[in-house]
Amino acid sequence: MSAMYVEEIRKFLPHRYPFLLVDRVLECIPGETLTAIKNVSVNEPFFTGHFPDIPIMPGVLIIEAMAQATGLLGFRTMSEEPKTDVLYMLVGVDNVRFKRQVVPGDQLLMQVKIERRSRVVWKFSCKATVDGEIVTIADMLCAAKPIAE
Repeated sequence: MSAMYVEEIRKFLPHRYPFLLVDRVLECIPGETLTAIKNVSVNEPFFTGHFPDIPIMPGVLIIEAMAQATGLLGFRTMSEEPKTDVLYMLVGVDNVRFKRQVVPGDQLLMQVKIERRSRVVWKFSCKATVDGEIVTIADMLCAAKPIAE
């Protein structure tokens, strides 16, 4: 599968500015892996409050960006767009390690891989790097839940 640009990404993720944290998908192999990028700009709204004199991307947002990448891989694997009556959400994050800070001007490269899938729960291994250096690693669990009416 080739690249996905923001117009197509928005079909699969409900997130919008300032919370859409995947700018582009570089490569997707449904059922296996996805590689995506987040371009980190000094204009990000979180930098005004997250250490204004030394701007650092919050770790929780790096985790969220990787979680969004897992969502894209999941939907591409199922060959479908999200259903309006189902909520897709992050249900667990394990083995998280932060190895390097992410600062304005960095390009966060996220690589996510499906480790296993049950009926509604998916497990992914995730890695984020900047300039070839590991930033964050984590295992994530995601699940689908019907929305109560």
